[in-house]
Formats: sequence, structure tokens, C-alpha cells
Amino acid sequence: MDILVSGSLAYDRIMDFPGRFSDHIMPDKIHQINVSFTVNGLTENFGGTAGNIAYALSLLGEKPRILATLGRDYHRYFEWLAQTGIGAQDIRVVPEEATASAYITTDLADNQITGFNPGAMKQSSRFDFTQIDPAQCLAIVAPGNLQDMMEYTAAYHRLGIFAIFDPGQSLPIWQGEDLARCIGQARMLISNDYELALIKDKTGKNDGELLALAGTIITTKGEHGADIVTAKGVQHIPTVPTENVVDPTGAGDAFRGGLIKGLAQGLPLQRAAQMGALCAHYVIQKYGTQTYGFTQQEFARNLERHFGRG
Repeated sequence: MDILVSGSLAYDRIMDFPGRFSDHIMPDKIHQINVSFTVNGLTENFGGTAGNIAYALSLLGEKPRILATLGRDYHRYFEWLAQTGIGAQDIRVVPEEATASAYITTDLADNQITGFNPGAMKQSSRFDFTQIDPAQCLAIVAPGNLQDMMEYTAAYHRLGIFAIFDPGQSLPIWQGEDLARCIGQARMLISNDYELALIKDKTGKNDGELLALAGTIITTKGEHGADIVTAKGVQHIPTVPTENVVDPTGAGDAFRGGLIKGLAQGLPLQRAAQMGALCAHYVIQKYGTQTYGFTQQEFARNLERHFGRG
């Protein structure tokens, strides 16, 4: 089965602030913020929504196809993908741009402030759908180039491909009508609880109306787990207890990778989401979004240990 992962590829510059943002932001001056945070250091990692999701899938034995762009500094990312067994044949290199870069600062309360330079992501990845068998495909449309997000969701709908729509960090640039259309063209909507509230605000639709569009809604809630909402009701997926949380960056993408693996295996949605929760458990124990690891045997043991045989 071809797993098509569209979204962003980026170099992540991750910083840790040894305090709380809230201690440095004056509520009565929120309209004119001018703050500076001195961080403990900076690490650079491979990131981007498509890269992070594909990495989780590669650990689970899949060879996803990445539909995204890289800039003229693509060489290191290509080398990394080769090491992880992920092909780069569907990635478009945009020589006149630098690769997208995210600058992420996390405080002691796990709040994050992110600055993002889209770079090559401003260009469409231009995937050729004639080279796939729609009957043997599963797809996720993650935050990335807006044109790709709209066109690929429409293409999956037209071709009958099961697609997950994940607008995430791209939400501020969406128009409500376009957003609602893409949700309706997908088979599943996934977001965190803050993003879901923003989706409802932008589209003007309530929970029931969004469910009618997507069929399935998965909402991640950080340490409080995730909820799966279908016409049959709500299923709650707890997190995997994690004592040594280091960095929450990438937990959502890891969750999506595990979820997609379960769906590709034809497992029940609840079990697939449990796989996502376990993937998230691994990534938050490391700095960076593609720095964690596990064997498939270890993953299977821990899945049974925390969630039963399924």
C-alpha cells in the first residue's frame, strides 16, 4: 500500500526557555508585546509535518511517500531520509529558495512560541497522481503548502482514496469556506483541541456539523489523551504514562504516524489511535522530532502492555 504524506519538510531550530512565558507577558500590554527570552541553547533537527509523520511510519516498517518541497539546502535532508529508508522521489527541490525553517521555543510549562519561515514550502510539490493505484493508497494532508492541501484533498476525494485532513498550524491562513470544503472531501479530521475550536470559529460549524462533513473527528488533548468522535459516539484514548518528558514537540505528528500505520493494517480505529498514543510516548522523551527510536518488537510489546491485546 502507498501511504501518501503531504505537508512540510523543515529544519527545526529548538530552544528551551528556563522560565515561564506568562511571567514575562503583561496582560494589560498584550496589544503591544515586546519581549525577549534568553534560552539555554539551540539544537537543529530534521522536522516538518510530512517528515515527522513519515519518520514514525518508517520506524513501524512502512515506506511512505513524501509529497513536499525542499530548498537548495536539501542535501542533508536527503541523506537523512536515505538513512531512515524513506524515498525522496516525490519531493520537489526548489533551488531558488531555502528549505522551510521552524524556530521553536518551549518554556517550563511546555508552552511553545514558534516562528516559521516557509521558504520552499511556498511552492507546490506538484505530485503526479497518474503514478499511483488509488485502490492501494492511504493519505494524510498535513500542514504545508496551502495549494497542495486544497488540491490534494480534492484529488483524494475524486479518486476515492481514504484521506485524513489535518490543517493544524496552517489554520490562520484558511478561509472558512475553503476549510469546510476540504473537511468534507476527507474521511477524517484530526486536530488538537485548540485547533478544533479555531476550525469551528472559521467555518461557523458546530461539532455535529463538522462530524457530518468528515465522518470521523479525532481530537488530541496533550497529556489528557485523545477523543475519537463518530456517529456511534465518543471513544477516549488515554496517553501512555511517561515520567521523563523532555520535549513535547512532534508528539502530534508521531501520533498521526502510529494512527496511519494502524489504519494501513486494517485495525479498528481505537487500536490505531492507541498506536498513535504509543508513538507520541516515545517522541516526547527526546529533544527533536525525528530523534527517537524503537524496534517493531518493542513497540508491539509496549502496545499490549499499555492497551491490552486489542
